[in-house]
Amino acid sequence: MIRIGILGDIGSGKTYVAKSFGYPVFNADEEVARLYNKDREIYKKLRKKLPKYFNSFPVNKKNVSQAILNNKKNLKKIIKVVHSGVRKKMYLFLKKNKSKKFVILDIPLLLENKINKKNDVLIFVKANKTDIDKRLKRRKNFNPHLIKKFREMQLSLDYKRRKAQFIIENKFTKKSVKVSIKLFKKNLQNERSSIRY
Repeated sequence: MIRIGILGDIGSGKTYVAKSFGYPVFNADEEVARLYNKDREIYKKLRKKLPKYFNSFPVNKKNVSQAILNNKKNLKKIIKVVHSGVRKKMYLFLKKNKSKKFVILDIPLLLENKINKKNDVLIFVKANKTDIDKRLKRRKNFNPHLIKKFREMQLSLDYKRRKAQFIIENKFTKKSVKVSIKLFKKNLQNERSSIRY
């Protein structure tokens, strides 16, 4: 199994790119939402650490946002609790798909939380900053202060770009992503063939 990790800025279209490959995708954001809605243990841990914000189950995302906005240290506390649950879900996903040739890891803090492995193939999704900002502003619960705090938690985009073996340019059109993925698959195949022989 070859694990493909998706890197990039918030709003760069990482999830869209991940789904466009046609391989099984582990989406950490979706898993976090499920944990908030269904995992009482996660709720209890959050309540223990931040009782002021977490006092009813399922976890309300507005409370999560409020906790982060009130104190940036709260973001680290929340990530620490939720991260263990996400890791468990990821292991189950990898076990379920162990016979697959490729899997995609769409995890915002892939490098920051050291989830990646040495042999993972890393892809950086490059997108125009103006386009990213436009897309973020269209999001239902857009909050620039929240996004700023999440970005502060992440490694620099330059570092992520340097760590990646491939760059996919997302111009926010199906065609541009499709062409980039086709080229990536061809390059990956050639690279693996040269290593094998």
